[in-house]
Amino acid sequence: MSICLVLLSGCQGMATASNRPQVRMIDVSPDAPEIDIYQDTSPLAYKLSFGTITSYVPLEAGPSTTMSTISGTRQALTRSRTTFAAGGQYTVLIGNFSDDMQQTVLQDRNMPAAPGRAALRFIHQAIRGGMVDIYLLPAGQKISETRPVITRTSFGDNTGYLDLPAGTYTLIVEPAGAVPLEDSDAMYVGAQISYPSGSASTVVLSDRPLEDQEPGMQVIVAPDYVPNSQRER
Repeated sequence: MSICLVLLSGCQGMATASNRPQVRMIDVSPDAPEIDIYQDTSPLAYKLSFGTITSYVPLEAGPSTTMSTISGTRQALTRSRTTFAAGGQYTVLIGNFSDDMQQTVLQDRNMPAAPGRAALRFIHQAIRGGMVDIYLLPAGQKISETRPVITRTSFGDNTGYLDLPAGTYTLIVEPAGAVPLEDSDAMYVGAQISYPSGSASTVVLSDRPLEDQEPGMQVIVAPDYVPNSQRER
């Protein structure tokens, strides 16, 4: 499933030197209707659907209520009260099934990882995924020779930012405790993704759409901090 990128007027790909806080929205509720997001009465995003990640948008600093509604209405689905700090960078994450939707506001990393390192945060939002182990497989290496970076993570878990070697990896998700073999059926095998030196990213595990009867999950990789050398490419 492709990831949809929603842009509003004034959107920026990453937080800038402006002192205003920045926020993006990620929708991983597999059966929810399209939603709109508001900061108090000001709209932040329209018509978000499952698998959508927006770019960062500026908002007003200070305490406010962030609310999701059924798109085109003011019928609230989720809400939370957050103090957005000047210069801060945040993600509003919408998850769980529509009859029990949950909204979490996360503070994102807006500073570089150490040279030669990458900061990765893993968030488990796959309701039907169960407890899993997560591998980052370097190019040319066998999974049977690789240790998981995260073990026994379950729905709702947030690892915080992990300090990992920068590089290009294939993300693989296996059932917790499984002994992975080269010909085994993993729950998820992604494409190779480069995590450059100094970068920071959020990796969200989510369900497949409800109409998709195949087992497994999908993954969203959202850049939090992009080094200047990568922005110029």
